[in-house]
Amino acid sequence: MMRTLFSFPGGVKPDPNKEASARAFIASAPLPERLVLPLKQSAGVAPLPCVRVGERVKKGQIIAVAEAWISVSLHAPTSGKVTDIGAHPLAHPSGLPAPAIVIEADGEDAWRERQPLDWQGLAPREVQCYLQQSGVVGLGGAVFPSHAKLGGDTPTEELIINGAECEPYITCDDRLMRERADEIISGVALLRDLTGARQCLIAVENNKPEAIRALRGAIGKHREDFVVVTLPARYPAGSLRQLIYALTGKHAPVNVLPAALGVQCFNVATVHSIWRAVAHGEPVVRRVVTVSGNVRAPKNWEAPIGMSMNALLQLSEPLDDTDGLIVGGPMMGLSLPLTNAPITKGSNCLIARSPRLFPPRPPESPCIRCTACAQACPQGLQPFELYWWSRARNFDRAAEHALAECIECGCCAYVCPAAIPLVHYFRFAKGELAAAARERQMADGARDRFEFRQFRAEREKAEKQAKTAAAKQAAVMSAAAAPSEKPAPTPPSEP
Repeated sequence: MMRTLFSFPGGVKPDPNKEASARAFIASAPLPERLVLPLKQSAGVAPLPCVRVGERVKKGQIIAVAEAWISVSLHAPTSGKVTDIGAHPLAHPSGLPAPAIVIEADGEDAWRERQPLDWQGLAPREVQCYLQQSGVVGLGGAVFPSHAKLGGDTPTEELIINGAECEPYITCDDRLMRERADEIISGVALLRDLTGARQCLIAVENNKPEAIRALRGAIGKHREDFVVVTLPARYPAGSLRQLIYALTGKHAPVNVLPAALGVQCFNVATVHSIWRAVAHGEPVVRRVVTVSGNVRAPKNWEAPIGMSMNALLQLSEPLDDTDGLIVGGPMMGLSLPLTNAPITKGSNCLIARSPRLFPPRPPESPCIRCTACAQACPQGLQPFELYWWSRARNFDRAAEHALAECIECGCCAYVCPAAIPLVHYFRFAKGELAAAARERQMADGARDRFEFRQFRAEREKAEKQAKTAAAKQAAVMSAAAAPSEKPAPTPPSEP
């Protein structure tokens, strides 16, 4: 049965550049001697280290425990010894360090005891806590704690599994769907039962025919009624809000969670990690990473969390003119120099950069208001208006033009004939608005504290005056009520 799809506005069709890395099977990366594990690898609060320097750990052992509900635990990707707990550089243009745990591998790769979870005999909240302690986050890039998405008061109408993988070069989800479709479908069934979803939709772009066949075969094997929906290949079809609209026709504003619309959405790699955690007792200690671009052997590698990016890149044999990395896809990823920063749970792709593949961006020219950016915007915004207000530092006007609705997909910059880095302007404006909001909050807090101190001082003064007046009144009343003491009469003198 054909399913009606809704077409979101805008979007672009860049060269996919997926074939080279998609043709080879997922390979297992060799275990490095040293692993650097940043504490903050998910949205929310960073976990708190629960190991000490010099302590020996097993693979899968918790080394940092979740500190809040929007937080997940961190685990050792292999057995070895903790050699440092301190600041180490991350994969970020700033190069600033962040807290991390360093493990020196012992080469044994010995697991701690693993046991599957009998989830059918547990309350949903207990399963959520188990996933939190297993370190499960969104592996499509958002790294939002998956357990926190399973709760909610609104019944789930549609459970959407995101296998669109629309950004160029990235093929890790494609290979995962081809090779591990059975486990993905088992994970979908688990999520269906946990959410109570009435309908399960697995979205895959039409440029992944092998993945579509593998998923449909696994659905038939498991005798499920899940539907694999084939989407037209158009970026950013895999973006959360565009995907929800394409499949359901429901519009999810930025300030509204999909759960409030009766929709839950999980990436296929996340579903796979949920199943491994529940069925095999395996926390998230590895992930599949696409290594492509200016390399001799593009491939998807299953790499341990904490492995050096440069070490992983070397496995695919970068060419001599490689001058840097793009972490993520070319549309939304970060461009970095060659770095030993570690792979994290959100690292889905490393693209070797070269002047041949990614020539320098031409100088920015004045905006000619051609409106190409508005036609490409999948959110239906007017990027040129946002650009003018952002550049003029009139951030309130930019906010009035729905700056918050921008998903920073890069479609506008991709089509801009003036080579304006529009997303950079929008990120800057968002940052300034956030800073202004924090300043207002601090000022409001300071004003509230000052007013409370004034109120407390006046209250204490009034209470003191009331006590003094009451004491005086009591003294007056006491004096009035006491019997008067008259002097005794003087007896008459004798003559």
